[in-house]
Amino acid sequence: MPHKYVTRWAIENAQPFLSFIEIGDKELKESIICETTEELNTRIDGKSSAYKIRNAGFLANKLGQQSINDLSKYSARVFAQSIATGHMRGHAIVSSDYAIKVINILFPKDMLKVEEERNRQIELANRILKEYDI
Repeated sequence: MPHKYVTRWAIENAQPFLSFIEIGDKELKESIICETTEELNTRIDGKSSAYKIRNAGFLANKLGQQSINDLSKYSARVFAQSIATGHMRGHAIVSSDYAIKVINILFPKDMLKVEEERNRQIELANRILKEYDI
């Protein structure tokens, strides 16, 4: 899958986890998410530099650093790694693994929930492949 589509997959994959991010300042959280997502979309469109997307990734990482609990911290990492995918595609797999970590926090020792999450990720990738005729 080409880099820009892996990036689309990563940011879409992160969306269900945004609601778990809690840093004690809802306005700041939303501002960081909006700013970094906008920069990622600019990168996908080929109108942003690696430098700018790396800085967006560092900003997104602040959500994890300021998180008030582990659920928030790992959910923020799902998102931050998805932003970093705009720089290096390997961050997508890290993001997907953090998503599994979140599922393990929400549903301890429930392998069925882990399997459902991984299948959701695969289905999302298949949808993108089909949507963009890749």
